[in-house]
Amino acid sequence: MSLLRLCSLSKGLPGRLLQEQHRLTLLFNADPCHGCLKLRRHVHDKSPAERPWVLFRRSYSAGIPKKEDGKKRTWEQTQLLDVLDARIQQLQMDGVLDVKRSEVQFVRASQMEATPVKVVKTLAKEREPLGARKGGDQDRLVSKTQPSRWMEKLKQEKWNKSKRQLKLDQNAKHKSLQGSHVADSKGKASGAKSDNPNPKTDSKKAAAGSRLDSASSKEESLLAEVEDLDHRLNQWEQPEGTQRLLEDREGNKYGDAQLSIHSFLEACIFNEDVERAQRCLMDYHRNLSRRKQLSINTYNIMMHVWAKKGSLGHIGRLFVLVEEAGLKPNLDSYTAALECMGRSPHCSNRVISRCLQQLEEDGFSIEDLFKQCVFREDEREMVLKAVQTVHPDFLPHVDAEMKICSSPLVHDFYTERESAVYPKLDFPLAELGERFSRQLAMEQAGSVTIESVEASKPLTEHMIQMRELLAQLRSHWHQSLLQAFRESKMHLGSSGQKSWRMNLYPYLCLLEDKEYVDIMLQAVTSLPPTGESLLTMAKELGNKIYNKYSIRKKTKSSMVDKISTIYQRYVELLARDTQLNEFLPREHWVRLEAELNSGPSLLSDDTHWPHILVVQLGTHLVELLVREVKVNSNVLSPAQETKLIPVLYHMYTFRSNHQVGFIKPHPILTQILSEAVETTLTFDSYVMPMLCPPVPWTSPKFGAYILTPTKLMRCVEGAIQHQLLLEKCQDQDLHAVLDSLNQLGNCAWRINQPILDIIISIFNDKGSDKLDIPPPVSEAPRMPSMAPHGGGQGSQADKASFKRELAKCKKKGAEMHSLRMDALYKLSIANHMRDQLFWFPHNMDFRGRTYPCPPYFNHLGSDVTRAVLLFAEGKPLGPHGLDWIKIHLVNLTGLKKRDSLRERLQYANRIMDDILDSADKPLTGRKWWMNADEPWQALACCIEIANASRSPDHTEYISYFPVHQDGSCNGLQHYAALGRDVIGATSVNLMPCEVPQDVYSGVAQQVEEFRARDAEKGLKVAQVLEGFINRKVVKQTVMTVVYGVTRYGGRLQIEKRLKEIEEFPKEYVWDASHYLVQQVFTSLKEMFTGTREIQDWLTESARLIAKSGSSVEWVTPLGLPIVQPYHRTKNTILKSNIQFLSLQISHDASERPDTVKQKNAFPPNFIHSLDSTHMMLTALYCYSAGLTFVSVHDCFWTHAVTVDVMNKVCREQFVALHSQPILQDLSNFLLDKYGACLPGDRRNKKFLEYRRMLELLSKVPQTGDFDLQRVKESTYFFS
Repeated sequence: MSLLRLCSLSKGLPGRLLQEQHRLTLLFNADPCHGCLKLRRHVHDKSPAERPWVLFRRSYSAGIPKKEDGKKRTWEQTQLLDVLDARIQQLQMDGVLDVKRSEVQFVRASQMEATPVKVVKTLAKEREPLGARKGGDQDRLVSKTQPSRWMEKLKQEKWNKSKRQLKLDQNAKHKSLQGSHVADSKGKASGAKSDNPNPKTDSKKAAAGSRLDSASSKEESLLAEVEDLDHRLNQWEQPEGTQRLLEDREGNKYGDAQLSIHSFLEACIFNEDVERAQRCLMDYHRNLSRRKQLSINTYNIMMHVWAKKGSLGHIGRLFVLVEEAGLKPNLDSYTAALECMGRSPHCSNRVISRCLQQLEEDGFSIEDLFKQCVFREDEREMVLKAVQTVHPDFLPHVDAEMKICSSPLVHDFYTERESAVYPKLDFPLAELGERFSRQLAMEQAGSVTIESVEASKPLTEHMIQMRELLAQLRSHWHQSLLQAFRESKMHLGSSGQKSWRMNLYPYLCLLEDKEYVDIMLQAVTSLPPTGESLLTMAKELGNKIYNKYSIRKKTKSSMVDKISTIYQRYVELLARDTQLNEFLPREHWVRLEAELNSGPSLLSDDTHWPHILVVQLGTHLVELLVREVKVNSNVLSPAQETKLIPVLYHMYTFRSNHQVGFIKPHPILTQILSEAVETTLTFDSYVMPMLCPPVPWTSPKFGAYILTPTKLMRCVEGAIQHQLLLEKCQDQDLHAVLDSLNQLGNCAWRINQPILDIIISIFNDKGSDKLDIPPPVSEAPRMPSMAPHGGGQGSQADKASFKRELAKCKKKGAEMHSLRMDALYKLSIANHMRDQLFWFPHNMDFRGRTYPCPPYFNHLGSDVTRAVLLFAEGKPLGPHGLDWIKIHLVNLTGLKKRDSLRERLQYANRIMDDILDSADKPLTGRKWWMNADEPWQALACCIEIANASRSPDHTEYISYFPVHQDGSCNGLQHYAALGRDVIGATSVNLMPCEVPQDVYSGVAQQVEEFRARDAEKGLKVAQVLEGFINRKVVKQTVMTVVYGVTRYGGRLQIEKRLKEIEEFPKEYVWDASHYLVQQVFTSLKEMFTGTREIQDWLTESARLIAKSGSSVEWVTPLGLPIVQPYHRTKNTILKSNIQFLSLQISHDASERPDTVKQKNAFPPNFIHSLDSTHMMLTALYCYSAGLTFVSVHDCFWTHAVTVDVMNKVCREQFVALHSQPILQDLSNFLLDKYGACLPGDRRNKKFLEYRRMLELLSKVPQTGDFDLQRVKESTYFFS
């Protein structure tokens, strides 16, 4: 029974119950609990008007989210709570329970504060007049992660029923004796004549006994009723759709506040500043409003600190704090306690036994400790030592059974392995081990300095002078920044505020002071001449600090040694000179890790810094840069006056009507950097491709790089709901997704050196817009100068024209600089890797689309970067390989899109002279390759064809060249397959045809028919458009309409295409684009009827779901959970000395969903999740067939000799995917997720909306008669 309620019941009672107050006070007349005394003093020292119950209630209700969709459910829950409260209070007020002083378990005031919402609100409600009670039902929420203390005491009542029964019997005997004494006294007073017992007295005793028995039975019946109500309350399950997105499996919340606290504690502990961390925790714990921001994991952080020190007393006190906070210890809590016991040589077996017993009483097992907990350093050994003290024969069980993904799409992939031929890498075991050592050293260094491709320019004396000047300035800036950084750190560490309050001090101690300064100076060098926004610059600096800190943290532990040991055995699976070939990379790594069942866990449980912390830290560093980095004003012109001026300026500009803070370099710095033409570039290590095969993804927390922190699912900066959703999944449900990422990442690459050399030569020779090589900034248009007219100032019109031209030139210059630097980075990295083999680790976005992790140089880049990449492993062309390369070349030209493969091959054979001329004389010959849509890939293809055709036997020619097979408007292909739409399927080549069907040309043709009809009716814009409607005008809109482009966006696309046509009259551009976008949408609606129905169903479903207060979630056919991160924008003001930054956060899952974004994004995101599923399935089954396979979304790459096999697998997996009831499964999932919140009151305003949503979700669009098996016969499905 709730002792908190018993303590607080005697305060704030209504006037009609004051007579009972003395009776309740007698229960505590000896030693009242501290909570009671505190409440009494607080209440009775104030007048009734000043008593703060209502104020407390308001403050708590303001912090509780009021979700209309859960209003009815919450009201029914609170009704049940009220009944339970009333019964408990009735038992106390009726005196049924005989509570003695020795039986009362007094609680501390801090314990009472642990659950103030319920206690304080009840008292407030009793003091309020009836008319003032509004919204009380919404103010009560049962927290899953912070169970109320009164519920804990109620459970104790049930557990101790037998003990209470014994005490009741003792009370009955005591009262029986009192009754006998009273009866004897009455007998003497009445002058009894006989010593024999009075029969009436016996009857009274019997009646008293029966009353006691009836009281006891009444108490038991009331307790049974309380137990029943409590059971019903515990059985109350919240609907799946209302679970918070910011909670982990255990229900611990992970908002920005929690992440900030965890990050601060971990930083203090990393700096060995334990006292600061402990005081910070206690500061939050003592403050009632802040304590609710703490979770059990917060206390666990400090438990592990004291466990390392063997301080069992501190851990015991932390367990008391956990109980005061109304939290329950989890496995990690017991791990810390047992670790401490294992480190304490004098810890008794009795203490360890009690700990293990409590662990089991909380529903855990000893095996769970070793299966689910993350261990650091030697924690595993210490826990095992403590357990074996009590159970000497205990050894953790190693689960050798591999669990299989439940998706039927990959059942055969995991079960039928007899015919699987997993590919090996063309490297010996020793070389792979040596490559791992080089990659590890690069990541531990944190950065890489490489030669710039501009280094080939001839060195002049002026360049040497500028480089020497720049070196002197940097040395001076380094000293100034180092001193200023140390002073600022000292100021923050010893400031007037309390030392345990959270500030930036611990984050400024994570690295060496010199490392912070190096990072800041690197940011100065990379700053563009036009400047960078303060927010962007701060985020980059903050992320660099976090990455270095994460690597340093792993290096400091024993994790590096364990990873090295496992990796050296892991590559036995991949090396060509080993026999092991029966496991997938993930499976083999997991097996090796299980065998090496000692040392730290490889799963990282480090806290990701919240977005606001990253920005705050970066802003502090930017402020130091602006304040301390200075230069003499006459450094370039000694004749001028000497004056120290800042190198960086903080200024403001406007972007989309928003004032944005900018950091802009002084022209002096820009001039020095441009004239010095430095020959080196410095990158973070994660920017570079890996020098060894990536670490396989084994969970959402581990994979890709060796030490560099990498997210499995990339997302908007600061959004964590995706990671939490992945961690809630069963491990086996993600196996197929992880294995496909590992397959993509294990593909080794090399540089196409001849193509790279040609590109670099053009890059250093003023570039080429036609060939997509950006020219240098020196080629930018000159800034206009406003010449005065007749010696006076120009007119207002001239000034306005001058300003427009000036803005246009500045914009053009900024764009040219950005493009030039992007090309410089890509080409410099490619040139640095020209003699090496390398790998691209992969991760994915929240829809499941895969991406290489290195941001600049990868195969998802432009035509230039794709052209310089080759597979590291070569394979003979075989009988049809050369034909596939020729067809691939024709595809790259953009010609013959409507021709068959045979006609494309014939065309390639006819132009062999041009192909060979392009290969032999790319810059001096006829330059045929320059007219292709993808000129650089076309040139690389020409060289490959020339080499193969000139070899003695082209079938034996070893080719490293990747051949592409591209989907035919892949988004519409998925829509047509979902709707079984025959017409739509034919338009996008799902149906076998003699020649490829071009949906873009088909739409253009139909739009032209609409235009001709309207022109006959006299519509002017239709007449103007005659002869201008073609495939190119409508292609982009047709391609993107399936991905959610609106009519507004489509009009802008068509407007851009029309402006590119020089002959089209510019005065009709707006009217023509408005007219064409309507015709394009009408044409698509007629051609793809099933597509529009499905798209409308998805859009309306998302709208109603978002309107109900939930984000749209779904699960892909491969089991990947997806949630859309579109929420209402929340403005957060970050105060700093340099500027108050307004952070507009639209990904905070605690905010209500953005209905417009949710509904508009659901159809394209759902289709993207399907095309990623198709790609992953193709990757897995190609891997089991021994193929080299990579993808660029819906464009699949492989060797020329295996194109036929890949095409077969691609079609089979598309049919298998869409043979699943995808829409029906989606409908069932959405109904289960969001259909449990239906309001019970039909008069409720929300009832009709919920019923409409349920009806819509259950009404899956009808499908057509298209036979999916025909896809297997379609030549041009992917071609």
